[in-house]
Amino acid sequence: MGSREEMQSLVTAYRLSAAVAVAADLGIADALAEGPRSVADLSVDVPADPDGLRRLLRALTAVGVCRETDGLYALTEMGRWLRTDVTGSLRPLAQTLVDPAVWAAWGHLGHSVRTGDTAFEALHGIDVWTHRERHPAQNAVFNANMASLSARVADSVAATYDFSGFASVVDVGGGLGVLLEAVLARNEHLTGTVFDQAHVVGQAPPSGGESLGLRWSAQSGDFFGAVPAGDCMLLKSILHDWPDARCVQILHACRRSLNLGGVILVIERVLGRPGHEVGTTMSDLNMLVLPGGRERSEQEYAALAASAGLRLRRVVHTSSPMSIIEVVPV
Repeated sequence: MGSREEMQSLVTAYRLSAAVAVAADLGIADALAEGPRSVADLSVDVPADPDGLRRLLRALTAVGVCRETDGLYALTEMGRWLRTDVTGSLRPLAQTLVDPAVWAAWGHLGHSVRTGDTAFEALHGIDVWTHRERHPAQNAVFNANMASLSARVADSVAATYDFSGFASVVDVGGGLGVLLEAVLARNEHLTGTVFDQAHVVGQAPPSGGESLGLRWSAQSGDFFGAVPAGDCMLLKSILHDWPDARCVQILHACRRSLNLGGVILVIERVLGRPGHEVGTTMSDLNMLVLPGGRERSEQEYAALAASAGLRLRRVVHTSSPMSIIEVVPV
């Protein structure tokens, strides 16, 4: 059984989240990238009060983000994940908590649990998407976070699924196109389109590869209405943002644009997958608090597919926390 101390750690975990978020926002990991530095030296580059910075670094050292030797602070192996230049960086994720509106919405979780309403919208009077549109800096952090999280799973998705039977793929709601880039890089026969809103969509591969660019196109629009035609539709971390009725709209739009013999690949966390319970259930609460969506079980995805005239054919787990839910027209 868990101890009182373990429960106390759970109760006060918000303090740790806040400390890591502030460290990320200040760029402390980037400032320590070249090696150990004193607080006095670090405060030249980090916009912080030296005493406050020292106290933050002490806390980060206590939990293993930093280490201290003779008054000099350095990053640990874990702490390097807050560096901007690391593939799959967690800095953008941590920075999302610096937004007072997001932080306050999590404090409103109890309202969501009692009523079923989305905490963010109940508290602020607008949905989280409108909030991001009105706050470009926060929107940029969100987009960077989506790209970074995609980088973590893109290679595993591209390596796990066999794309050899397709000629074209469409990354629906693909943002900068991190997943599309990984799929095209492993499948030289494919052409691909990334599709998202105009202020988000990646006009060229994120890595800037010229050869890949010849097989790359970008289109903007609304995935509730219509999406570009293709043999394979990728929907990564899209459906979990939305309630069931809106998910069915998205799936209908994809089905209408799907070429004969094509498939839709829903790439999401799946409730009940062994070994991923904590991450998936916490993500589910995040969907309740912020956009109003939810994580779902395999059975729930099958029901969504059926409502859109589709059939869940199989679920393929990847080496990442994400699974590939393959659906096809009935």
